[in-house]
Amino acid sequence: MLSFLHSADWQIGKPFARVQDPDKRALLRQARINCIDRIGAVAQSQAASLLLVAGDLFDSPTPSSSDISAVCQAIGRLPLPVLVIPGNHDHGAPGSVWHQPFFKAEQQRRAPNLQVLLEREPLVLEEAIVLPCPLLRRHESEDPTAWIRNLAWSDLPSDRPRILLAHGSVHGFGADDLDADEENPSSDRNRLRLDPALLDAVDYVALGDWHGLKQIQAKAWYSGTPEPDRFPRSEDYQGEQVLAVRVNRGGLPQVSAERTGALHWLHHRVELHSEEDLGRLERSLEQQLGDEPGQHLLLLEESGRLSFQAHRRYALLLERLEAQLLRLKRRGRCEEAPDALELDQLTSRADDPLIATVASRLQQDLSNPELPAQERALLQQALAELHRCVGA
Repeated sequence: MLSFLHSADWQIGKPFARVQDPDKRALLRQARINCIDRIGAVAQSQAASLLLVAGDLFDSPTPSSSDISAVCQAIGRLPLPVLVIPGNHDHGAPGSVWHQPFFKAEQQRRAPNLQVLLEREPLVLEEAIVLPCPLLRRHESEDPTAWIRNLAWSDLPSDRPRILLAHGSVHGFGADDLDADEENPSSDRNRLRLDPALLDAVDYVALGDWHGLKQIQAKAWYSGTPEPDRFPRSEDYQGEQVLAVRVNRGGLPQVSAERTGALHWLHHRVELHSEEDLGRLERSLEQQLGDEPGQHLLLLEESGRLSFQAHRRYALLLERLEAQLLRLKRRGRCEEAPDALELDQLTSRADDPLIATVASRLQQDLSNPELPAQERALLQQALAELHRCVGA
């Protein structure tokens, strides 16, 4: 029985452009390289014979020289052969990284155990037959697995597991169907047709492109990315592992997920209406984040409405989170609106009738239920600024 690791979507060199702090961007990029050593530790613990990377080892077809050197050095430390196919991010078109003299020199010098599979043809090894389906351009209009349907199986050894290695979306599931958002746009290309005849002919299908762990069929799995690179899209989303696979010819694979991620991408929903709600949020975040700066990223989905005083406390909490977290992404909005006392402090100012008049007019405009959201937000901000300016 063959034991191997299945991984994908390392995307080394990902810029994390939405993270404002350049030092934090550098930490996020380095975390993806550091993960390679943890994959090596899993390989040793599982006595794996091979590591298969199903596309997107790099985030770009033209990564930097420093990323190339770092990756080759890390892969060279791994205690097993590493087989890689190009994905949509690091496709195999002429001029891409795989054809560059610098990469070839670094591969030979630092990572002789690394083999890049650029041809759609069987690779016959002592332990297995690997059927690579590399992407030779970013978007393939034809099914990258089509060549396997014309394969003369009788010409290949019959006693070794057959492993299909591909990058793309299967019908009804994949990155294009479920993983698209404002930061990860969708595409309708690179579709893989895993029909029953094809699945009957192979023993395992190692897939890349979907960044979460997913079993598609008894023999077909997405491994997900070994170091998370986005916030969870669903409650059961997993994206911090490699798959340890054991398989023999003609049998069903045994698959287990082995954790390799170091960073924590958290998703927190909160609705705030009072100081008590804010206190509960602070305690919850303190419990989740602990005292480790630089290990967490947080998507905060916020809604509700706080008084001016409570909202200033909320702003201080957000400032602390910005400092502690590698990234704070906010979605939605917690409005600020005066409570009865704060409104009275503004509108009942006998010694300052101008402030009282302006505050009353702002509050009157805000009471209009048909006020557009953008204009409402602007007026709420104006009223809050007025409150701060007068020191009420």
